[in-house]
Amino acid sequence: MNFSRPLSVAFALATLATAPSQAQPTPQPRPETVAAGLSHPWALAFLPDGRFLVTERPGHLRVIEADGRARPPVEGLPPVVAAGQGGLLDVALDAGFGANRTIYFCFSEAGPSGTNGTALARAVLSTDERRLDQVRVIFSQQPKVASRAHFGCRIAQGRDGTLFLTMGDRFSRSADAQRRDNHLGKVIRVDPEGRPPADNPFIGRPGALPAIWSYGHRNMQGATIGPDGRLWTHEHGAQGGDEINIVQAGRNYGWPVITHGVNYGGAPIGEGLKAKEGMEQPLHQWTPSIAPSGMAFLTSDRYGPAWKGSLLVGSLKFGYLDRIEVRDDKVVAEQKLLASARERIRDVRQGPDGLIYVLTDEEDGKLIRLQP
Repeated sequence: MNFSRPLSVAFALATLATAPSQAQPTPQPRPETVAAGLSHPWALAFLPDGRFLVTERPGHLRVIEADGRARPPVEGLPPVVAAGQGGLLDVALDAGFGANRTIYFCFSEAGPSGTNGTALARAVLSTDERRLDQVRVIFSQQPKVASRAHFGCRIAQGRDGTLFLTMGDRFSRSADAQRRDNHLGKVIRVDPEGRPPADNPFIGRPGALPAIWSYGHRNMQGATIGPDGRLWTHEHGAQGGDEINIVQAGRNYGWPVITHGVNYGGAPIGEGLKAKEGMEQPLHQWTPSIAPSGMAFLTSDRYGPAWKGSLLVGSLKFGYLDRIEVRDDKVVAEQKLLASARERIRDVRQGPDGLIYVLTDEEDGKLIRLQP
C-alpha cells in the first residue's frame, strides 16, 4: 500500500475529528505535601509500613519516612553520570520484595571516551535500609554514546517476572531506533538476571539483538503494566507528537520515519508522514507536546467510580497531572489536575493505600499525596 501526503492529511483530519473531550468536571483532589527539599526527584517506590523509596537525579537514593523525614542517602550505588537528562533515574521493587528485598534501578552509566548509556541494575536493600548489597548491572545499553539526552529509563515488571526497560534514542542517534543491531530507541525485555527470555520476538534473528522487545521509539519516560497485563508506555515527540502506545512484541513504532510532530523549528521529520504501512499508530498523541513523564493506572476506588480505571500521566512542560479516561483502547476524555501549581510532574504512582502520589522535578522537589 502506498501512503501519500493526501492520506496523511486525511489521517490528521480523522484524528482531529475523534479527539478526546475534556472530562466532566469532578472535584479536584487536595494536594498534601509529604516531603520537600528533594533534589530533582525522578522516581518513587513504596516500602512496607508506609515509607517511600525515592531517587534523586544527581545520584541519591533516599528512604522517606511516613512523616516526611528524608533519611541520608542509601550507600552502595554504582557511579552515576549525572549530567543533562542523565543521572539516577527509575527504581522498582521486585514482586517478591517482601521475601528477597530485591530492587531494580536504572541510571546513566559511563562508557569509554566520554560516552554513556542507560543501564539496569539489581541489588538487595539492607534490612536497616542504609545500604545496597549484591549490586550488579544486569543490562547495559549498547552502543554507548556521547550524549546528555534521551535516556528513557522506565522499568516495568510483567506478571511473569520479566523486566521491561525503555531506551531513549540518545537524541543524536535517532536513525538507530529503526535498526535492530543496537539498543537505541527500543523497549528491551530481560529476566531478573538480565537474560533475554526465550520468547522475545527477535531471538535467533540474524542482525537483531535478543533483548529487544519493540523498536522505533524516541524517548520513553513512562511505562506501566496495565490492569489487563499489557505494557503501556508513552514517549516524547519532538515539537508535537508525544505518544501513548500499548507496546507489543516485535512491533515497529515508527520513529523517526513517521511522527505526528515536526522538528524544532518546524521542518518535517523522516518522511514527513504520520502513517506508513508496517509501522504502528499511537493509541493517543499530544500536539502541542506536554512533555510526558511518569505513568500509572488508578485501580482503586478512593476517588469515586468515575476515576477508577483512569490512566495518569505527568506533564513536565505545562506542570499538571493528566487524568485520562480510556475506553476500548481509545482516549475519550482528559482532565488536568494540579495545574495551578505549575510544577514539573516527573513521576506518578498509586500507593498501597489507593491514593495518588506524584513527584515534582524541581531543585526543591516534593513528594505530594492527593487526598480525595
